[in-house]
Amino acid sequence: MAVILLSTALMIVVALLVAASAGKLARMDGATYPAALTRAAAAFAAALALATAMAAALTEILT
Repeated sequence: MAVILLSTALMIVVALLVAASAGKLARMDGATYPAALTRAAAAFAAALALATAMAAALTEILT
């Protein structure tokens, strides 16, 4: 149970870092704040979706 909680927390932290990086890069590219926030939210959702897909695939392999 602890491994699951720890890996979930790690996935969320990585997704937050991806979102922050995407927002910063969008602002450096000249995007407005709402556009940068939209890009950051899309990157956050994509990172969580990728992590979920990987977890589901590993569950299928390991069980």
